Amino acid sequence: MRYIDAFNHFFPQALWDKMISTPGAAADIGARMRGIPCIYDLNERKRVVDMFRQDKNYSQVISLGMPPLEALGTPAEVETFAKLGNDGMAELCEKHPDYFCGWLASLPMNSTNYAKELERAIANGANGIQIHSNINGKPLDEEEFRPLFEIAEKHNKPVFLHPSRGAFDLPDYKTEKKSKYEIWWTFGWPYETSVAMARLVFGGVMDQFPNLKVLAHHLGAMVPYFEGRVGPGWDQLGNRTTDEDYKTLLKNMKRRPLDYFKDFYADSAVFGSEAATKCGLSFYGADRVLFASDCPFDPEKGPGYIRETIKILEGLELSQEDREKICYKNAQSLLGVK
Repeated sequence: MRYIDAFNHFFPQALWDKMISTPGAAADIGARMRGIPCIYDLNERKRVVDMFRQDKNYSQVISLGMPPLEALGTPAEVETFAKLGNDGMAELCEKHPDYFCGWLASLPMNSTNYAKELERAIANGANGIQIHSNINGKPLDEEEFRPLFEIAEKHNKPVFLHPSRGAFDLPDYKTEKKSKYEIWWTFGWPYETSVAMARLVFGGVMDQFPNLKVLAHHLGAMVPYFEGRVGPGWDQLGNRTTDEDYKTLLKNMKRRPLDYFKDFYADSAVFGSEAATKCGLSFYGADRVLFASDCPFDPEKGPGYIRETIKILEGLELSQEDREKICYKNAQSLLGVK
């Protein structure tokens, strides 16, 4: 069985060096992530991939790690970060194709030039695009971000949706100033992804770009588990609201809300949970789920989530056809990976 790991993270050397030498938010990434060498040290990353490369025919589609580039500086600074990141990803895939079979473009979303960089990255071989669940606090259905989805649809490049939220962004209680105990990550990130998906649906992005392909990280976040709310619950959109006319919005939508959410793609990166994997597969089906590990953020700082996710997939009762789709064929089709 071949395994194409469709969503995991790495910083090319030139970008890493530039970030940790730039004063401000960019430098903080170095202090936080130096403890995970697998995310910036190529030799360590190759060592981890080698644990699976021969036995499992394993390779990775790489994308940048957190935080979003647009949170790291001025538009001009972020344009530089994006160019270094995209050029570095392309070079890694060219020089080490047995390890890295594809890459996702990252964009300076706080710059008016983000569409120009996206076109450049696609021309340079990007297999898809990574964006985050909000752009410095702005929802994805804002008009200023529509060119991204237009370009993605035009070039048939999937958009991979990654959650983004910090401890101080949205406190869990009105009486507090921050989210404690890393609740902002454990429960906040799946919520962020689910909200972003909903804004793409109800904000009209999915109707405006009917051929757009969007993958929601971590097996579609909250959506599969809350199928009842997304389905029969949102079939009653407007019954709970008096200050806006959501009933007319619902009538004008081309399909049921649930049908739009079924159109998303998802990945298997659920931190080694068999129950979550089964739930997500039940909702999306084998045609829309891609194998992914979220390497290298496991407690072992590299191999843990790869090993555990493969173990879960190998243990599921799947037809050979469905297993191949999830493990590598969907990635080949969606991302154009050879």
